[in-house]
Amino acid sequence: MRYHTPASFDDAVGIAADATGVTRFLAGGTDVLVQLRADIVTPDDLIDVKHIPGVRDITQNSDGSWAIGIAVAGAEMTECPALIADWPGVVEGMDLIGSTQVQGRATLVGNLCNGSPAADAVPGMIAAGATVSITGPDGNRTVAVEDIPTGPGRTALNKGEMVTAVNIPARGDNGGDAYLRFIPRTEMDIAVVGCAVNLRVDGDVITEARVALGAVAPTARLVADAATAIIGTTLDEGALAALAAAASAACNPIDDKRGTIEFRTHVAGVLAQRAAKIAYARATCAGGE
Repeated sequence: MRYHTPASFDDAVGIAADATGVTRFLAGGTDVLVQLRADIVTPDDLIDVKHIPGVRDITQNSDGSWAIGIAVAGAEMTECPALIADWPGVVEGMDLIGSTQVQGRATLVGNLCNGSPAADAVPGMIAAGATVSITGPDGNRTVAVEDIPTGPGRTALNKGEMVTAVNIPARGDNGGDAYLRFIPRTEMDIAVVGCAVNLRVDGDVITEARVALGAVAPTARLVADAATAIIGTTLDEGALAALAAAASAACNPIDDKRGTIEFRTHVAGVLAQRAAKIAYARATCAGGE
């Protein structure tokens, strides 16, 4: 195995593009090092990106949007009050991953690019409308987070490409988001179902919404019908019922020992309602300040 410590994204991309065997990028390492030790994957080239300037930065741009470096750990996100104030749901998803020790290493990009349908950080990013910046041999591109996973363990990244930043839109006025998951245990478990809701209100009426589900399909997914169900409402009982129905209808889960198809489908609707209530409360509270 060849271990690389590139000093720039261009250097990292060059190494990845020239590699002929199995290549892995190392930022936090909570996935790739576990896979390596378990002999699941043995990279021919391991590219450690932590030495690239800016990869540990959390930056709020002049327009209010956010850029999250690819090696920013979950623990660092939970110590950024301004990010939490804008996007609590995004931080909540990341904060649920693993133990305290894992939180010191795990990253948004690693959680996304590992390709797990049950990744806790991904629904919150999708609901927020986040994108990722990608650099590769053919140049740069920006891709919506929901378009990165293509199946369990697979992504839309081409050979030699790497994610260089996570971009989260400006929060704007009167908005709120939330992420919830169901797990069999109280801590350190994999989501059986996850749901994130992001919305904006005008007075008490929801004017914008995005709803994302995790662990109920081969990839985390944006559910447009669920958002439509609550836009134009005050999140009354009828809207909540329509939201739950739309979330459940979007499910295509597996049936295993951790949860049946029927259970996952039902819980998706329940979590959508609960997450929407939290996001709505946050948005209306923000609107009243």
